[in-house]
Amino acid sequence: MEKPSRRNVLVAGGTLGAVGALGGVTSPAGAGMLWTWSPEGSVAGAGAGADPRQVWDAEADELVGSLLDRGVVPQVNKLLRTWTKNGQPLPAGLPADLREFMERARQMPSWADQSKLATAVNFNEKRGLYLGVTYGFASGMMSTVIPREARAVYYSKGGADMKDRITKTAKLGYDIGTDDAYKPDGSMIVTCVKTRLAHAGVRNLLPKSPAWSKVADEEIPISQADMMVTWHSLPTTVMQNLIKWKIPIPAAESEAFLHSWQLAAHMLGIKDEYIPKSWSEANSQAAQVLTPILAPTPEGIKLADMLLNLGSFLDGGLLTKPILGSLTRYVLGDEIANWLKIRKDPFWDSVFEIAWEPFIAVREGLLSLERAPGILQKVYWAFDEILRLGALLVLSEGDFPISIEIPVANNPNFP
Repeated sequence: MEKPSRRNVLVAGGTLGAVGALGGVTSPAGAGMLWTWSPEGSVAGAGAGADPRQVWDAEADELVGSLLDRGVVPQVNKLLRTWTKNGQPLPAGLPADLREFMERARQMPSWADQSKLATAVNFNEKRGLYLGVTYGFASGMMSTVIPREARAVYYSKGGADMKDRITKTAKLGYDIGTDDAYKPDGSMIVTCVKTRLAHAGVRNLLPKSPAWSKVADEEIPISQADMMVTWHSLPTTVMQNLIKWKIPIPAAESEAFLHSWQLAAHMLGIKDEYIPKSWSEANSQAAQVLTPILAPTPEGIKLADMLLNLGSFLDGGLLTKPILGSLTRYVLGDEIANWLKIRKDPFWDSVFEIAWEPFIAVREGLLSLERAPGILQKVYWAFDEILRLGALLVLSEGDFPISIEIPVANNPNFP
């Protein structure tokens, strides 16, 4: 069996959950809802309580708009390709206003807890198998039924080359799972700051797209609410599924995993008053801003099909499109699978429904595999391969450069 390359595995399902990180989010269904979540439940503990759907990233947006007007973005992108590690000095030659912004943006908040980050490393190492699957098929496929996100991805520059787009967005999921994510030798801070600049580029450019403007229910994409919806499709949704599968997780590890993603939200430019301080607050906020707005769009249906096709090439065809479709149906439910026009598969749909949770119990030592019928032992082997490949997608070491860049145009297929 040929070992998949780093480039190939990153474009497949295990890290598709990161696709939302470079898109926009929310939907018409939530457009008229009142914002009632209290900033007292945030890491800041207080705030103005402004509706995040009307808040963006003013400093970054104004700066990147100026860079685009000055025509210096291509040169900036070229220089930033050399900035790859958190502790690395910024490249010489950057515009002064950009350098000043980035020096501030790369600083960790005062509430960052290094002991929790160390515990998060242990959690990622122990649960990497499960994280690969949940990032891909709880988070990644969910992103295609978040209407504003699906439209922003589809009509922005990245929508013209989904393999390249997913490779770049996958970097967030890869970097946060490394043992040096927020340390000087890691890359998570770099990835977040570059993503923040890319978001600002999309906010400046996408409103100029006639194709996007025709279907969008917002004038400016990627609001603070949009980013929080994407955020909830990642750690909140992942933890909900791990709990659903009855995976034993010590409280300290659960809290540490949340903390690593709270820091990611901050570094991506989300205001502290919108970042939940606990899982209970995260679930409360998600129930208001994520769950009610899920809906199908023509763009999301096309993206979902692209993602399933990209994920099905691995390991000599073991992860076939029907298997990935059934896994998506099991994780996200019949309604969402039907929205995405994922065909039912009588065999694999039943296998996941009947055997997935017992399989998890076997892996966790709560159930003896020897007592399982022979056919289930074969199914469990297939499940183990799915988990192994999911972890490979997230945790394998990179062997090629991935450069997150500020866009200078929208999807050229929709002039």
